[in-house]
Amino acid sequence: MKRKILILHEIYGVNHFIKEQAQTYCDEHTSVSYISLYPEGKSFPYKQEQQAYDFFLRTVGFDAPLEILSQKLLEACETYDEVVLIGYSVGATLAWRLSTLPLHRVICVYGSRIRQFLDVRPSCPTLIILPSHESSFDVSALKKALERISNVQVKQYQGHHGFMDTLNWNFCPDSYFQAHADIVNFLRAEQL
Repeated sequence: MKRKILILHEIYGVNHFIKEQAQTYCDEHTSVSYISLYPEGKSFPYKQEQQAYDFFLRTVGFDAPLEILSQKLLEACETYDEVVLIGYSVGATLAWRLSTLPLHRVICVYGSRIRQFLDVRPSCPTLIILPSHESSFDVSALKKALERISNVQVKQYQGHHGFMDTLNWNFCPDSYFQAHADIVNFLRAEQL
């Protein structure tokens, strides 16, 4: 079996965290790559959160990359037995919107904007990882709405947006280890 995992980054771009995640899921049967949504691999330090968010909205957004990403994913489906898409934050929202493609699995880690796209119906098992706290919306309401959607499994962990990133000020070690274990189990599972 050959598996391909593609990773979509947060507003900060391809940084140490994203590269670390890519290494985490790589094994003898799994090839992992990250896709930069930014030109020339641009990235932002965490202290430039607002600039990074503004840059993402101004130059990428939640609609424009869908066609190119769909093409990349469908091409991977022709080469690999299984194609998995993992997204973090804005990448998670894009992954959620791409979950209608014929993928093996989709994992969305703290994609807060998923709440704007609740009409999406994933065609494959999809794991949504949520923090317990978000400053801009009610996480519990989003969790309840997502739990009603077929093919969706929702897990919620103590912490804030960014709790899985060891270099983020919101890093929460206990939640990170629990979420990571759940992601690994989800990747190994045969059925949702």
